[in-house]
Amino acid sequence: MSVRGWVSRSPALLRRTPVTLANGALAAGQELVWMAAHALTYPVGLLAEQAAMEDSRYRIDTLSPLTRGLILADITASGRPVLLVHGIGDNRSAFTILRRTLRRRGFGRIVTVNYSPLTSDVRKAAADLARHVERVCQQSGYEQVFLVGHSLGGIIARYYVQCLAGDARVSTLVTLGSPHAGSQLARIAPLLVGRQLRPNSELMRELAGPARCSTRFVAIYSDRDEVVVPNRSARLEHPDLLVTALQVHGVGHLSLLVNSTVAHAVAAALTTEAGLAPERAPQPADGSPVPAG
Repeated sequence: MSVRGWVSRSPALLRRTPVTLANGALAAGQELVWMAAHALTYPVGLLAEQAAMEDSRYRIDTLSPLTRGLILADITASGRPVLLVHGIGDNRSAFTILRRTLRRRGFGRIVTVNYSPLTSDVRKAAADLARHVERVCQQSGYEQVFLVGHSLGGIIARYYVQCLAGDARVSTLVTLGSPHAGSQLARIAPLLVGRQLRPNSELMRELAGPARCSTRFVAIYSDRDEVVVPNRSARLEHPDLLVTALQVHGVGHLSLLVNSTVAHAVAAALTTEAGLAPERAPQPADGSPVPAG
């Protein structure tokens, strides 16, 4: 059959193509807008975080029903510190919107972790994260924390809980666009840590090996992530780990941090552990992407 004949018999294809292109352009535009906004807020994230452990909510009658519901369902989970670990070349400013969403959902202790943008070794960064978690536990009085890591931050957090016995301190780890099986883009990355993020690198083989880890993982990834190549590498598949994979549709790598669907999915992953039904939470990936909100 000629190309002309095939196209003439595929009107559905003709109808979908402009929509697909428009959606792709919109997603790319959103990613560029967020990149510009992120560049403007980056200097703020270099400042030291103040009052990280402060949680002044002593009365529940003044709180929103959503916040009050979390506290009543599991007061331990509502006060458990949430540590946010940024991605490569980033800092705590990247979590401005996600942090606000988690606070609205009832989580009162949210700590952002900064590590050097020149980090060259995931193992060293994971050891530094371990010390940070210990300080947070000591300051807050809690024995466990929640971890949320974006991109490289998710790999650092995973190495900590899986290989450095961090599962004793971390009940749930949520990763956003983290290359759990490596990324082909890392082959051309001008950073030393890029070698560890390549598919089948020594680090990736270590993470893929047998594991004894009690931490619950929630891996959120996008079918339009331009940094994790292929996108499925961010899914996290390991026979020894307890993993829920969630795919969202049409969200760029940086936009995972500001997308409303992703933010609610992160909050739902933590409130589920507290015994509450997830609110507006997408379902685990089964091959059908969840539309981004």
